[in-house]
Amino acid sequence: MASVVELNIHPVKGCSAVPATEAVLTDAGLAHDRSFLVVDEHGVFRSQRTDPRLAVVHAGIDADGRRLTLRADGVEDFGLDVDIEAPRVDVEMFKLPYRGIDQGAEVAAWLTEALGAPSRLVRVPPEHDRVTGGLTAGTAAYADSAAMLMLSRASLDELNTRIGERGGDPLPMTRFRPTIVVDGWDTAHREDDIRRAVIGDTELGFAKQCGRCVVTTVDQQSGVKSGPEPLRTLATYRRGDSGGVMFGALFAVLRTGKLAVGDTVDVTEWAD
Repeated sequence: MASVVELNIHPVKGCSAVPATEAVLTDAGLAHDRSFLVVDEHGVFRSQRTDPRLAVVHAGIDADGRRLTLRADGVEDFGLDVDIEAPRVDVEMFKLPYRGIDQGAEVAAWLTEALGAPSRLVRVPPEHDRVTGGLTAGTAAYADSAAMLMLSRASLDELNTRIGERGGDPLPMTRFRPTIVVDGWDTAHREDDIRRAVIGDTELGFAKQCGRCVVTTVDQQSGVKSGPEPLRTLATYRRGDSGGVMFGALFAVLRTGKLAVGDTVDVTEWAD
C-alpha cells in the first residue's frame, strides 16, 4: 500500500518549496501553492526556464495567507503583508492572459535586486476562474497545468538507476518540484495509471502525464543550470506521444479537505 511521504507547497511560482507535514487541499491545490507569480516589467511571468535564480529565493507563507516572507543570499529578508484589495493587473503565463494583484513597489525592488532583473510580484485574485484540462478538468492558481503534481520514489529510483548506468550522478526529488511524493510501489510510474485516488479527506482525479522541461536541469540548491540530466536520460525511455519527455502525473481536485504525510493513497480507480 502506497502512502504520502512528502507534501511541498510553493507559495511563489518558481521559488523554493515549503515542506509540510499536513496541508489543506483546496479546489486549486494545496493551500497557497503557486498563489504568487513573479513577472517582468511587461507582466510576463518569470520562470526557472530563463531565470534559474528563482530557485534560491525562499518564500514562506502564514497559514492564513496574509503574510509572505522572502529570503535570498545577498539581500535582507523581506516581509510582506499580502494585499488582495489593490487593482488587478494583466499578466501573461505561457502566452495566455491572466489577472494578478500587484503587491507593490517595495517587494518589486527586493525581487529586482535578488534576481538581477526588473521584477514585480502579483497574487492570484480571489475571483480567479482558471480552468485546467486533461482527462479530469479542474482549476489551479498559477501552477503550470493542473493543481497537483504527484511523483513516486519508485519512479525517481528507476530514473537514477538509468542515469547511473550512463555514468551520471543521482538527482534529488527537488529537481521535479512535486506537490505530493508517494512511496510504497515496487513498480515505477504507477502514478500514471491512477484515475481516482482518496488521500486523507481528499480525492484526486487524473488529468495527464507531466511533460518535463529545462527546469529539471536547474540545481535547486544553487539556482544554476547543471547539464543535460535528467532530460537526456528521460528521452531514452519516457517519450510522450507529442515527442516531449514525461515524468510524474498531474491531478485535479475532486474533493477538498485535509491530507498529511503518512496518509494512505487509496486508489479507487486504475486505468484499464
